[in-house]
Amino acid sequence: MHTLDRLAATIAARKGADPDSSWTARLLAKGPQKAAEKFGEEAIEAIVAAVAGDKAQLTAEAADVLYHLLVMLAARDVALADVLAELDRREGTSGIDEKAARKG
Repeated sequence: MHTLDRLAATIAARKGADPDSSWTARLLAKGPQKAAEKFGEEAIEAIVAAVAGDKAQLTAEAADVLYHLLVMLAARDVALADVLAELDRREGTSGIDEKAARKG
């Protein structure tokens, strides 16, 4: 099992946990809007680190982004497997062609 799969499984398991005992449960208890807000905050921090050229900070922030993305997905009952299947579907397709197909 891949690290992201294990993390997604842990997040799913914490969905009904006591918010006082788990940061993940606390985020999920606050609802999808809070989960999305936290994802956005972490994404901005990753952007700042990337622009600054700070590899160590970018690495740490990227890990936070992935975690908060998975929490946000869980808050809306979107499975990591579904996201990965969508990436698989797009594999081998030019990004330009794929984007044009979504507009049409």
